[in-house]
Amino acid sequence: MTAKIPRASSVTSADHEHTRTGTSPAALKAAFQDNLNYAVGRPLDISTPEDRYQAIALSVRDRIMQRWVKQVQRWNSPDLRQVSYLSAEFLVGPRLGKDLLNLGITENVRQAMAEMDLNLEQFVGLEEDPGLGNGGLGRLAACYLDSLAALGYPAIGYGIRYEFGIFDQIIKDGWQVEVTDKWLRYGNVWEIARPHFAEVVKLGGHTEPYVDEHGQYRVKWVPGRVVVGIPYDTPILGYRSNSCALLRLWSAEAAQSFDFADFNRGDYYGAVEEKVYSENISKILYPNDEQLQGKRLRLEQQYFFVACSIKDMIRLCLRRGLPLDRFHEMYCIQLNDTHPAIAIAELMRQLLDKYAMPWEQAWNITQKSFSYTNHTLLPEALEKWSLPLFAAVLPRHLEIIYEINRRFLDEVRIKFPGDEGKVARMSIIDEYGEKFVRMANLSVIGSHAVNGVAELHSALVKSQLFSDFYTLAPDSFYNVTNGVSTRRFIALSNSGLTRLIDEQIGEGWLTDLYRLKELETHSGNAGFQKAWSDVKRANKTRLAKIIHERTGITVDPSSLFDIQVKRIHEYKRQHLNILNIITLYHRLKSDSRLVITPRTFIFGGKAAPGYFMAKLIIKLINSVGEIINRDPDVRDLIKVVFLPDYNVKHAQNIYPAADLSEQISTAGKEASGTGNMKFSMNGALTIGTLDGANIEIREEVGAENFFLFGLTADQVVKRKAEGYHPADYYHGDTELKATIDLINSGLFSHGDTELFRPITNHLLYHDEYLLMADYRTYVDCQQEVDHAYSDPAHWTRMSILNVSRMGKFSSDRAVREYAEHIWHLEPLHEGE
Repeated sequence: MTAKIPRASSVTSADHEHTRTGTSPAALKAAFQDNLNYAVGRPLDISTPEDRYQAIALSVRDRIMQRWVKQVQRWNSPDLRQVSYLSAEFLVGPRLGKDLLNLGITENVRQAMAEMDLNLEQFVGLEEDPGLGNGGLGRLAACYLDSLAALGYPAIGYGIRYEFGIFDQIIKDGWQVEVTDKWLRYGNVWEIARPHFAEVVKLGGHTEPYVDEHGQYRVKWVPGRVVVGIPYDTPILGYRSNSCALLRLWSAEAAQSFDFADFNRGDYYGAVEEKVYSENISKILYPNDEQLQGKRLRLEQQYFFVACSIKDMIRLCLRRGLPLDRFHEMYCIQLNDTHPAIAIAELMRQLLDKYAMPWEQAWNITQKSFSYTNHTLLPEALEKWSLPLFAAVLPRHLEIIYEINRRFLDEVRIKFPGDEGKVARMSIIDEYGEKFVRMANLSVIGSHAVNGVAELHSALVKSQLFSDFYTLAPDSFYNVTNGVSTRRFIALSNSGLTRLIDEQIGEGWLTDLYRLKELETHSGNAGFQKAWSDVKRANKTRLAKIIHERTGITVDPSSLFDIQVKRIHEYKRQHLNILNIITLYHRLKSDSRLVITPRTFIFGGKAAPGYFMAKLIIKLINSVGEIINRDPDVRDLIKVVFLPDYNVKHAQNIYPAADLSEQISTAGKEASGTGNMKFSMNGALTIGTLDGANIEIREEVGAENFFLFGLTADQVVKRKAEGYHPADYYHGDTELKATIDLINSGLFSHGDTELFRPITNHLLYHDEYLLMADYRTYVDCQQEVDHAYSDPAHWTRMSILNVSRMGKFSSDRAVREYAEHIWHLEPLHEGE
């Protein structure tokens, strides 16, 4: 007989709580039943795990919406000042576990599920990881939204609702293969579409000057086509708070999705051509831009989401009854790198062309509204667009940029008369050879504040990247060292460690990370060290199981877990790590009596689809692992694992299991890094260079608790200036020579001596990231790691001290610094 679930009343009899808002097990059970029957439309006995996940998620969303609706009413004041965080990426990660944590109802939901013989962990594991970002940039944006919500700052994150996010990665024959990321295959239960707030976006066409009825010179933009942006809203709940931030993502649609005339003529493709063309804009994260069509699509993507967002801000400003000449009093608009930089020209276009403001007034409002975070020192990552492409896509914006540039360069010439070299460097238009629009220069010129994301990075921004701008306006430059969400990357990812810390120092440290300092006094306590080591061992055992399930490789949880997970790029130097592994392998093969600490080397990360060298590095990692893992002489001492499809969801199992964190980028190349912080917060020790936030982590945890190697940023510059010859290191270091020669011998490529030549030749004759120069200090430093790990009490004490001294690296601290120094923003306290 088919079981029937009676419809739950709106108020549960057990606790007199409303089904949509109550948090007792009884109320949550009733909510699940209601949502399963009446929102998902399935009875329990024939429902799928996905149906049940949707019912749980809807039940949690109801409780978030209760808080969001109340907050919207508080946000409707004309005097409210808020952050608009513009970012091309938001790597928010899975929502269910995080929102249960924030609401404080994890155990109650677990109990409610158990009463129906259901397992909450199964449904948490089912959740898709929205692929709305590529790496640290998008994850940082998500951490900041989390902190903005937790601290009560009014904030909207604006971005793109990519239908297909960053690709899913599979490994086939050692090579990365990109597979479509269908994260929306089952819909997204957390979002709400707002088609009534749709915005129309112009693209292409031409401009027409005219004189208005007041005799003023005006310009009309006649577009070649238009697309429609539909907003999708996701409230981001603060931790144990009634405060929410809002994530508003834009999806592109055609203004007219079907042409009956074309269809009736038999042109069936033409009938839907506009729909296909328009929807491509939000189809995929970062289209391959090696070809002109890809570059055009990427520019259209960036303009699409900032145009929708600026118009949305203007709409909200006017709806609250605030005149546009006070727009900058309502909004602090943060540019998360240069992807949204065109927003500066778009706000000017709106104020000039639609609202007929004088130039000086519009520019004053624009500069006071925007601030810019730089995330990279790599020249190739500073976006610039060819002039013909920019003119074809955004003709009116190019005219506005020309005028911004003309006025700005006049100021530069007055300040620095006769220095035309400085004028050329500071120009928004790159005049050298083919002309380009420099988006970084536009970002600096159009913003009242510019910040780097670590102390070293900010110093290099001022002394190297934007030195001319710093000379002109030094008070506009700031540092805000990155931070990460401890709620996701400790409390949610590492429940064992969270419980242990709660037991030792009490709760409350998740909102005041400096309280971890209280752990220091327990770092030498044998009983506490054992409990700490037990937590780490449990996390390593969990990851070992995942490794076996996903790769078939068996690893020993008692071995040292040496982990490097991040985007694959030459400057991040995953291949330096591999050189050390091959060196260690060669030592073991050459001396059967050699005693080492058993290690499991774990890699993860994605290479950009068009980045050949990064994809070859992935192949090398897997090929080295293939040989080492089946060699009976060494396989019980070292293992090499590449975990495919690294993302936020998988990271939550990786960070807690690490013993050693590899942060080995060339000094002066990594802006900050945030993975380094997440590893340290979970008790991993760091081996790294003096790069990015490594410097500040080392200062905080103590030099004695950090494994340092390599050239400094100044030494890198000096070495290159003196003439760097990487082959000299090859000839001068017998182990380095043996390692390179082993790769070239074909040992790791089934006898193919040419497969990895692009890597070895590049190292020998170019090596712009100075692997060869840093190789010896890195290999020697790894022996120091071996020695330290051989003393478990000493290692565990260092691990405890790393965690206890990580208070600085919370995203809460970073957001407070932005609010105080850049945004001049006060939090809304509950009840206001």
